[in-house]
Amino acid sequence: MSAKRQYIVIDPHDNVATAIMPLAAGAELATAEATITLVHPIEFGHKFALDDIPTGAYVVKYGAPIGRATADIAKGDHVHVHNVADIVDEVRKG
Repeated sequence: MSAKRQYIVIDPHDNVATAIMPLAAGAELATAEATITLVHPIEFGHKFALDDIPTGAYVVKYGAPIGRATADIAKGDHVHVHNVADIVDEVRKG
């Protein structure tokens, strides 16, 4: 019997994954590259970092930038509006 999927990664270029069930702080999740320990609880539908994302770097989901880190985000940390800025205006300017 296989383990139940806990998260999804949409594109291999993504630096975040999306929880498909509530995940506890301290949970260890195996990825293709490493084991990630979650820093905080992650709610269903929320993202966590697959790699360290420095301040100002893009948050990548769907293989495309979806925001910019407003603070350093550690691997396994919750990625949400508290540490990511919208890039709509940046994308519009092209």
